[in-house]
Amino acid sequence: MQFEVSQISLQGDRKNNQDRVGYIEYDYGAVLILGDGLGGRPKGELAAQTLIETVEKALQNSPMPIPDPFDFLEGALLQAHNDVMAAGREQIPPVEPGTTAVVCLIQNGSAWWAHVGDSRCYLFRHGLSMYRTQDHSYVEDLYKSGEISLSKVSTHPMRNYITRCVGMLAKEPEVDLSKEIMLTEGDIILLCSDGFWGPLDDAQIGAKLNSGRLNESVSELLFFNKLLQFFQLHLY
Repeated sequence: MQFEVSQISLQGDRKNNQDRVGYIEYDYGAVLILGDGLGGRPKGELAAQTLIETVEKALQNSPMPIPDPFDFLEGALLQAHNDVMAAGREQIPPVEPGTTAVVCLIQNGSAWWAHVGDSRCYLFRHGLSMYRTQDHSYVEDLYKSGEISLSKVSTHPMRNYITRCVGMLAKEPEVDLSKEIMLTEGDIILLCSDGFWGPLDDAQIGAKLNSGRLNESVSELLFFNKLLQFFQLHLY
């Protein structure tokens, strides 16, 4: 199986970039990892980096090919939670950092993914969003319960409030797992934080990713994203 990978991370309006991405290729496939450290809390970047390192270590210690992808993904994220909590306790003074987490395992022509928080994994096929993770957020819960319409989701004052994360709380988070997805030629898997998908809808993302070379398409989406954020800043 041949594939192309593009990675881009921008600092945005934060004092430091709390996003972290990881990519590991091995004989049977690849693992993609993304963490978005929680803004407003200390050491979000430490939490996101610890997530990346924990998943990488889990892969190094796993037999190949991975015999149970679901067990691997859930176990790696729960271990990351405990590692983030431990890393926070080692700080002076101790802190309770947190991060979103999304991990995608590609192996022998199939994909599996797991996530906690509102960072997303998409699978686009011919420009269409075939699968997408469901955000663990207050606003997503409101939308699913019918309390607000889709048009209100992107402007709700609590749209950045997540209901699950890796780290921050002693209790281990519930990890959402996908089903096994058979990949076909031309499929595009996208892992992204809310800073990327927030101003864009699935159709915009899919159409652009399907329009040209992957790296160029992602760069153009980031530029379009910035323009949308600029206009939103002045409209609201």
